[in-house]
Amino acid sequence: MKLLEGKIALITGAARGIGKAIALKYASEGANIAFTDLVIDENALNTKKELEAFGVKVIAIASNAASFDESHNVVEQVVKEFGKLDILVNNAGITKDGLMMRMNEQQWDAVINVNLKSAFNFVHAVTPVMMRQKSGCIINMSSVVGVSGNAGQANYSASKAGMIGLAKSIAQELGSRGIRANAVAPGFIITEMTGKLPEDVKKQWAEQIPLRRGGTPEDVANVCTFLASDLASYVTGQVISVCGGMKM
Repeated sequence: MKLLEGKIALITGAARGIGKAIALKYASEGANIAFTDLVIDENALNTKKELEAFGVKVIAIASNAASFDESHNVVEQVVKEFGKLDILVNNAGITKDGLMMRMNEQQWDAVINVNLKSAFNFVHAVTPVMMRQKSGCIINMSSVVGVSGNAGQANYSASKAGMIGLAKSIAQELGSRGIRANAVAPGFIITEMTGKLPEDVKKQWAEQIPLRRGGTPEDVANVCTFLASDLASYVTGQVISVCGGMKM
């Protein structure tokens, strides 16, 4: 029996990177997948094909996660297509780094809206669905900088700290209805974005990590799979760092 057999999962921002790795892992464990991205381009369609190769049903939806109305429309579409929704992974995110003294209002608003408001939008939309089911799992993608902060990333760190507070609050509000909520806090993960960093910078990062390596998107996906499965049926309101010990 696969860990997520018959489950319906909605993952935001999953055409690439960590979101895609989560979708692939969920599909391999038997979950049917709905995923969003800002546009459904060739890259997103390729992701859809990779997911369908596991023999599960997949829908890809173009959506601006920062839009309240679009997020609710996505959830309505998923429930109409699949009849239920078991797992929500709030993964959509961007960065617009800069020192606070140089950061403008647009940089702040863009990151807060895409990273944090999007999670509110989708949680707000799935709550009545999961309450009727008396079951559900919500996973917020945070970051180690949401716990520790990081110079030059005040907007990003604030958004990721908010993801933790949101997950803990949902866990308290909805636990009696059988709905669990947790946050995952990745550290230095080798993705398309971080892979472009100079080798000396990546080496410097690795030297600060007890396991002496950057993580992979699959490392994060494995933790998200555990949290979405019945193996974690008594785990809620927690923050699980996937950082190789970088932050303890």
